[in-house]
Amino acid sequence: MVIASLAVFPTSEGASVSRYVREVIRVIEESGLHSRTGGMNTTIEAPDLETLFAVIQKAHDILVEMGAVRIHIDLTVDHRLDKNTSIDSKLSALDKSGKK
Repeated sequence: MVIASLAVFPTSEGASVSRYVREVIRVIEESGLHSRTGGMNTTIEAPDLETLFAVIQKAHDILVEMGAVRIHIDLTVDHRLDKNTSIDSKLSALDKSGKK
């Protein structure tokens, strides 16, 4: 499983870009991939990089269609091959790490 932290937004459209971010979130949600959106990014689970990059491409494309002329993409990827991971398993590991 690939787990990614993703933020896609225009840097050319003024101080408030929430309407653009809402469309990116819609694209992610419509992908059918499990995701969680926070205040600064969205965490996504994808079966492989190809699937993840297809969603990123669609998010980029929607911003282009909306007229953005400069687009910023932050992407961090964790692809563990030694065991199956998920957003929930990563969060669960954090809960356990502080307990004796």
